[in-house]
Amino acid sequence: MTVDELKDELRAIKYPGFSRDIVSFGIVKDVRLGPEAAEVDLQIVTENEEVRSQIVTAVQDLLASLPGLPPARLRVEQPQSGGMQQAKRMATAMGHGPSKPPGIANVIAVASGKGGVGKSTVAANLAVALAHSGRRVGLLDTDIYGPSVPTLFGLAGEKQSTSEEDGRLRPLERYGVKLVSMGFFVGEGAPLIWRGPMLGKALGQFLNDVEWGQLDYLVLDLPPGTGDVQMTLTQSVDLTGGLIVTTPQDVALADVERGVKMFQQVDTPVLGVIENMSFHVCPGCGRRTSVFGHGGGQHIAERFEVPFLGEIPLTRSLCQAGDRGRPVTEDDDGELSQAFAGLVARLEAAVAEGAGGHA
Repeated sequence: MTVDELKDELRAIKYPGFSRDIVSFGIVKDVRLGPEAAEVDLQIVTENEEVRSQIVTAVQDLLASLPGLPPARLRVEQPQSGGMQQAKRMATAMGHGPSKPPGIANVIAVASGKGGVGKSTVAANLAVALAHSGRRVGLLDTDIYGPSVPTLFGLAGEKQSTSEEDGRLRPLERYGVKLVSMGFFVGEGAPLIWRGPMLGKALGQFLNDVEWGQLDYLVLDLPPGTGDVQMTLTQSVDLTGGLIVTTPQDVALADVERGVKMFQQVDTPVLGVIENMSFHVCPGCGRRTSVFGHGGGQHIAERFEVPFLGEIPLTRSLCQAGDRGRPVTEDDDGELSQAFAGLVARLEAAVAEGAGGHA
């Protein structure tokens, strides 16, 4: 039996309550086969002991039943409880504070402690990957001063329209994602000088005066840092949870800490950390190089007791796709798409188990 064959066998095990299997959900972190032993690593991001027990028992029974498989060892990572505990508090408080726009099941805020980590690129590709998985998705570009969604989706120069019936804003749509951005209201490259009250009014209109329709996920691409826009949104919107995008360097720890604390202050669960620019694979020889170091995202997740959702490699195709306005997850069927598909699976598991959301 090969590693791939063993993974195919594990796909027969469904995540309790879902039709998707534990491999596509990202529960199976690693599989190793040797002449004398097989090893399977699981990462189950839930505090629900019944769910954990069902998965572990199912895997143990499967491994014991496979003919020709050497003695198997199963290793299960303990749940990272900090973010999930906050999620429970959030679920308890739902309906008594900030609200979601009508028709939207989950609002996910994508944040970063600083600029330059590829947060908007990750948010755009995550939205497209969610749409490819069959979800109804919207993406709101909340960076009033530096909107990037028009460029990332090839819609630079396009204008947002309004309904003739009620004057509500109509999202543009591309690659299965509904889009709203300040970039659709002002000319490309035009400066925008607004102060706090005007920002709040614009963001409120983007959320509540848009014909979003029925959405499974509304992804908010937050500006970098923890300024007025971020605090306005986290305090006024009933967020299902937040995602932190970082790079591998340990120096990013302080920046991520600010992002985590921002969500914690408004009792919003941190659904996980995503490490962008994690490694580079040489297109010629296939050699993997950790250009910016290795393990920073995992270390940060462990430091703040939140799930580590995965790694995004540093590739030329990812950058070129953003420049030409077609997110790489729309075309790529290789490592990048697999990476984002894994992120989607683990994100949905975190939402379903920890944030009182609707997966």
